[in-house]
Amino acid sequence: MPKASDLKRGMIVEINGMPHAVKQVECKSPSSRGAATLYKVRFNNLQTRQKLDESYKGDDLLKDADCVRTQVQYSYTDGDMMIFMDMEDYSQHNLSENELDGQREYITEGLEGITALLMDGQIIGVELPATVVMTVVDTSPSIKGATAAGRTKPATLTTGLEIQVPEYIEIGEVVKVHTGNGNFMSRA
Repeated sequence: MPKASDLKRGMIVEINGMPHAVKQVECKSPSSRGAATLYKVRFNNLQTRQKLDESYKGDDLLKDADCVRTQVQYSYTDGDMMIFMDMEDYSQHNLSENELDGQREYITEGLEGITALLMDGQIIGVELPATVVMTVVDTSPSIKGATAAGRTKPATLTTGLEIQVPEYIEIGEVVKVHTGNGNFMSRA
């Protein structure tokens, strides 16, 4: 049972008997003495797709969702459905792009390390690896003498995801991106 302070984007918990995915966690530290840190969490109900906003104290316990976790690999897209292959029995599971709210931009062909969440044999969501590796397809030219601690510029990656990268990054370079916040981490 995870504490509210341990919640991260993409985790699945059970609220009122329904599986909910954590979409956003905001930490609010009070200024008065003795007050507990509050965590404002936005959830998506994985069955009804409704949003739910809740506030918790840091040591509040939440219940893990009762679902089976299995390793899958992204195979291909068929219309608006994305097909994932189970790495154990090679069966296929499909989710619509709408059900992958905010995760679609991080999924590239052949991406491994994805955990599928199955409830009653049906896929209800996926958990992405902490980082993914993608190629920069569009960005402004690099600046000679730019340093790693310098300014950033926008870059578009192979999936259409736009992130901020250091000025020395060029088109065609492979970069590592954090899936939780969409930040550039390093060259790959």
